[in-house]
Formats: sequence, C-alpha cells, structure tokens
Amino acid sequence: MSLPPVYSKLFDYIDSHKNEYIAALREAVAIPSVSASPEHRQDTCKMVEWTAQRLRNVGCDVTIKDIGFEKLLDGSEIPLPPVIFATLGRDSKKKTICIYGHLDVQPASVEDGWNSEPFNLTEVNGKLYGRGSTDDKGPVLCWIHAIEAYNAMKEEVPVNIKFVLESMEESGCQGLEELLIRERNDYLFNVDYVCISDNYWLGTEMPSITYGLRGTCSFHVEVACAKQDLHSGVYGGTVHEAMADLIYLLNTLTDEKGNILVPNFQKHVAPLTEEEVELYNPITFNVDEYRKFVGCNKLAHNEDKIQLLMHRWRYPVLSIHGIEGAYSGSGLKTIIPKKVIGKFSIRIVPNQTVTEVNEMIISYLEHKWKERNSPNDFKVTANQAGNNWSEDPFHPHFIAGRKATKHVYGVEPDLTREGGSIPIVAVLKSILQRNILLLPVGTGDDGAHAENEKINIKNYIEGTKLFVAYLYEVAQI
Repeated sequence: MSLPPVYSKLFDYIDSHKNEYIAALREAVAIPSVSASPEHRQDTCKMVEWTAQRLRNVGCDVTIKDIGFEKLLDGSEIPLPPVIFATLGRDSKKKTICIYGHLDVQPASVEDGWNSEPFNLTEVNGKLYGRGSTDDKGPVLCWIHAIEAYNAMKEEVPVNIKFVLESMEESGCQGLEELLIRERNDYLFNVDYVCISDNYWLGTEMPSITYGLRGTCSFHVEVACAKQDLHSGVYGGTVHEAMADLIYLLNTLTDEKGNILVPNFQKHVAPLTEEEVELYNPITFNVDEYRKFVGCNKLAHNEDKIQLLMHRWRYPVLSIHGIEGAYSGSGLKTIIPKKVIGKFSIRIVPNQTVTEVNEMIISYLEHKWKERNSPNDFKVTANQAGNNWSEDPFHPHFIAGRKATKHVYGVEPDLTREGGSIPIVAVLKSILQRNILLLPVGTGDDGAHAENEKINIKNYIEGTKLFVAYLYEVAQI
C-alpha cells in the first residue's frame, strides 16, 4: 500500500529544504558537547538548550530534567547535563511513540587524524564530515525536520511523540536510568512503542532495521609482584614475574579459534532456530569487501556469510583489549613491571545475563589462579556492563518500520542484529516493557566514534523522509 498523496508533498518539502537542514546540522556540530570532558560541560548543556529551543519551535512542550551531579576524580562535582522531555500531542485516540536520542559526542581533534576540523561541518563529495554528524545529532535533527515538514504542510502529525534526549550516552548514560524509573508511571506511562536511531546500516547500499544487540561485560585482571618496577638483568630469575602470570591467565580464556573455554559458558545461549537462519539468507553482505575493509588475510568460519554474520551478531565473543602497566613504547625497555592489569570484555547474547557471566568469569579466573600457585597478589573485577536486547522482527511495529523504509528507498530493508551494545535499549525495554525498533539513518561506513565521522547528505535527507513515513505507518497499526 502506498502512502497518501499528501506525503509526496511532504517529501518534496523536505527535498527543497536540504540546505536549511544542513545549516542546522552545522550549528549542532559546532557545539563541542563532549560529555567525557568536564571542560566541555558548559558546551554539553548549551547543546541541550539549543535542541530544546528547536523542539519548542516545532510545537513541542519541553521540560528540562536535572539529573544530579557527576563526581570527578579529584573529588569535586559538576552538574550532569539535563535530559530533555519533549511532548508533541496528547490525543488519547492516537498511538504514542517514545523517541530516544543523545546529544553528546566522543572527543575529537585534528591531531587524531581528521582531514578537517571535527567541530566544523565540512561537505566533501556529498558527505558531511563532523563529530556527531551521524552519532547522534544528525538523526535527532531528522526527527525535528520531520515534524517541521508536517507543520509546514499543515498536516497533523499522526501520532503522539514523547522525546527522551540525553547528553551522557557516550559516558555511560549517567543518571538516566534512575530518571526513567521515576517517570515510568508519569511521563512514560502511556507509551505504546519506542523508536531509536543510534545505529547504522550493515553496509552502504541496503537500508536495514535492527532487532537485536549484544550486551557487554568487561573485566580487569590485576597481578602484582613487587613494590616498584625492577631491572630484569638485576632481579630477573629471583622474582615471580607478574606479566607471566597475567599472560597465563588471559591465555586460558579462549582457544586458538576464539572459542571461550570457561566451562558451561554456552549453556544459556539462545538456541538457533530454522526461522532465524532464514532471516540471514537475504541479507546483503559482501564477504570479500568485508575482508578488504578489515584488512586481514582470511576471515574466520571458512568465510561463510551466514556464519560470519551469526558470530558477529548472535553468538558471544571474548576480546582482549590491552595490558596496563607493561611498557608499550617503541624499542625495548628491559624492566619487570611491578603490576600489570589485563583488560578484556565479552559480548553477551540472549539468554545470558550480566550477573551470570560476571559470576562465571570471576569464579573461573580465581580457579585458574589457584592452579597457577603463584605467590603474587591477584584480583579480578567486573566493570561496566549492559544487558543484551532482542525483539521479534515480525512484530507489527517492525512491519510499520519496514513499510516506511520501502516507501522511501523502494526496497525491503535487511533485518539485522548488531554485535555492539547500546545499554540504554535494554534499560528502556526493562522499564517500559514495550516493543523497541532500531531504525537507522546512517550507513555502515559513517565512522561513528572514529576520525572523519560523517553522514551522507542523501541519508540525512532520506532519513527525514523515513521518519515522516514511519510516523504514518505506526498510526496504522
């Protein structure tokens, strides 16, 4: 079924205001809302007010919610950037959509390897380069532009909207979960569905809709052998070296193929069904291009497309990230480190939980440490974590998203999971118990968090149309 004729006018309006939309994104990118940097806290709060005014301009009823203070390493405290609650419409006969997004960004500087100033939106060959252009300022602006288009054409927005826009997403969403729990029976009481656009297409050509994310558990393993770094020529052979102990422990976590060796670790992984396997067959994924992009000699799993995607999205994986305390500069420094800390994480999947995995890993490493029989000091700690999330991709909400995508791009979107984690998705699911749809705007090569982050102009404009069509299709459920 095609969209009503008025939507052609809405799309034309969006096309004709492309330059204005780019100008708005340029203003947003120019505000260095780096939530991890206390020196940018005022900029982050400025971004909140800038966005709040944009929402007021399109008719939203905006409330700014304070969420407390952040304690810094020196013991001082600074205010956390507030959260925006913005409501459009209160018609009890309409569906109500909660739209989540974030306004903060990762740190960036030219010295990191950017080809342009990261906080000055730069257009090159149809691409808009700038920190936050795709993660997540561009998609947030797409929602505002979509409402602008409805208003300009004097068309009623077909659903009620409740925005939740935070500015600490890149720093662990501090304070947000507590706020959402408090508002569960107030601001969020009558929400029907949740939509988030903080992810990306699998590739660069085929649009996608995402129905699953892996969760994450992270760990530090600490081994100490001395009160100071030691000269290996003087003390080597007389002490039990911490680095050797740590390498031993880390090496017991996986085998040569990457299989996790912790006993019973796979016990609660959701079993694979025939219906799920069938979802992978039509996905557009070029193995050769993926290998070239990664830059490796050969991919795992005999380079089978379906197995690669499943191990990228729906199976757990353990990755070792680094060793703190060891010498990492160029050349050789012949010291015995007094203390080393190994850092690794595990991406967890349905039906695993953070609590279960943390307990298993800590217990396993404590057992291995006893087997090592070392006199050194040992400690393993579980750190930042987030649960996995998944939905039924054939839920009516997802059907609405698929229809909207086809209206704009003319093709059925790929139904994808993602291997990364967006902890707030699992939090929202736990609090609201509503269907959540991840509806991406950007493409797989946008480079979120990396140098030269960008959004394609085409995706920015078509993404605005996508949200216009999505609001219509949700109203038809």
